Amino acid sequence: MHKVDVLIIGAGAAGMLAAAEAGKRGRRVLLVDHAKKAGDKIRISGGGRCNFTNVNTSFKQFLSENPHFAISPLKRFSAQDFIGRVRERKIAFHEKTLGQLFCDESAQQIIDMLLNDLRDAGVELRLKTSVHGVQKTGDRFVVELDDGQVEAEKLVVATGGKSIPKMGATSFGYDLASQFGLRVVETRPGLVPLTFDQSTLAPIKELAGVALDPVQVSRGKVQFNEALLFTHRGLSGPAILQISSFWREGDQIKVNMLPGQDIFDQLRAARQDNGKRAVQTVLGQFLPKRVVEFVINEQNISGNLADMSDKKLKNLSDRLAQWVLKPTGSEGYRTAEVTLGGVATDELDNRTMEAKKVPGLYFIGEVVDMTGWLGGYNFQWAWSSAWVAGQAV
Repeated sequence: MHKVDVLIIGAGAAGMLAAAEAGKRGRRVLLVDHAKKAGDKIRISGGGRCNFTNVNTSFKQFLSENPHFAISPLKRFSAQDFIGRVRERKIAFHEKTLGQLFCDESAQQIIDMLLNDLRDAGVELRLKTSVHGVQKTGDRFVVELDDGQVEAEKLVVATGGKSIPKMGATSFGYDLASQFGLRVVETRPGLVPLTFDQSTLAPIKELAGVALDPVQVSRGKVQFNEALLFTHRGLSGPAILQISSFWREGDQIKVNMLPGQDIFDQLRAARQDNGKRAVQTVLGQFLPKRVVEFVINEQNISGNLADMSDKKLKNLSDRLAQWVLKPTGSEGYRTAEVTLGGVATDELDNRTMEAKKVPGLYFIGEVVDMTGWLGGYNFQWAWSSAWVAGQAV
């Protein structure tokens, strides 16, 4: 039987960083993954440029039964700590909107950085290797792999969530937690496009490919000011992905197409200035032509500004500022960027990421009930939770 100090399941962002940290400290580390390549989700992230962290990261950008659980890991290995490593490797990067950091060239640079760290730390990496069973005997874990059994003192689960199953995502981490008696918070797709019934979808489909940037999308008191994209299946874009994590079946969402603008006052002023202009001509200064036509047709508006009363202008401006929609669902795990829910934080020690009931068993990254907003927060949780576990094991 092959014996190691630390066995880590999952060679994604969290698994690779944790393995390198443990290996640096002289531990014999085996990192396994059923995929052909390490870091597949890193490779496709951020449009291929990897939104690897966010300079504004704090526990406030996370959804969880207990977001405060993230405070300690995020403080001990912060966004600035990871940025420091990126700078050391001379990987050029830039800040987009809202503190989001991306590689100038390719996400592969982040993968290569992590793979180099694994090599330098003497970590054994086995890809195309599945786990068929895990047992604990005394204070050691016995793990059944394709090519035989491995015995390990510490077992770290970094298997991610259920999102993007075509890349090999499974419920393995949640099933393993349940096997060892740990509570798992119900999982669902997060950061995912929203879908609608046919009556709502029909006009939306006509706008497929049109973007509005920014809009304000809200659900209750939660709101995001980012871009929205009309698609053949419903609504997408950063603002919709953000609100999807807060949306529940049966909820309504509201879209303000022109946040920060008093369109009623502007329409009245335009009427006074030149009432012979068509309404769509004025709205065309603020919104794409196809969106203007959609709203005008829906509101059954025709004629010039001079023909419209204050009441009609108010109804039109309210429609633009408060478009109320009731999604029927989402596109699901197929396109979801993350999985909400996961291993309950009250089952883990946030100083180590070790399971309180099962000494030697650790859970890190997306498999834990800690889900960030869109914009690099989920990567930072992966780095921070992995670093904490890497020190502990």
